[in-house]
Amino acid sequence: MSIPQPKKYSPIIAIDGYSSTGKSSYAKMLAKKFGWKHIDTGAMYRAVTLYGIQFFWEDQNINISKLELHLNDIHINFKFNPNFYSNDTYLNGANVENEIRNMKVSEWVSSIAERSAIRKFLVEQQRKIGENGGIVMDGRDIGTVVFPNADLKFFITASVEERAKRRFLELHKKDKSLTIEKVTKNLQKRDYIDENRKDSPLIMASDAFLIDNTYLTQEETYKKMEQIVIKRFSL
Repeated sequence: MSIPQPKKYSPIIAIDGYSSTGKSSYAKMLAKKFGWKHIDTGAMYRAVTLYGIQFFWEDQNINISKLELHLNDIHINFKFNPNFYSNDTYLNGANVENEIRNMKVSEWVSSIAERSAIRKFLVEQQRKIGENGGIVMDGRDIGTVVFPNADLKFFITASVEERAKRRFLELHKKDKSLTIEKVTKNLQKRDYIDENRKDSPLIMASDAFLIDNTYLTQEETYKKMEQIVIKRFSL
């Protein structure tokens, strides 16, 4: 039996891995290099989380049960930003790209993402977005659940200490009160939830390329991924 060949110039590329490993950055870079679209699925879960904070914040918690009853009121789309050659995230018509990156959303997004109803709601949208190929989609279950037959899969990891340092340097510019201890605890909590949720846990697809970039620069990591793409598709 012959093996189906990937669509050479319009493949589906899945990039999964842990928080703060640079998944979205590498996805953007690959998309820009080869003329594909980039979809950040983590931004979609963050947008739902932001909606929960905005409308269902009760007693210092998101009332997730109420949020789930209003999923059809949530409309997420992406618009290309030529200044950064990337997509900005829009929630019900409003650009929320900056809001979804704050620490409060980060603290809640894994709890939102572990809910089966929310995952089903967003996975359906992600499949529709990518059904025609020509995309680089990053997240935590792209190669295992959303597109298990993706033409190429990556799984990116790094030590929690290194990831915390990267995340701290990024967020501390906006919030000077933030400590690296708080960032580390947040990442450890998210890792645990992501790895242990019943629905679509964070695991590496058996046919994914594993990249540990604990000791790699961004350029070194990207070049390694770029060479794999070039070799796979004979570009």
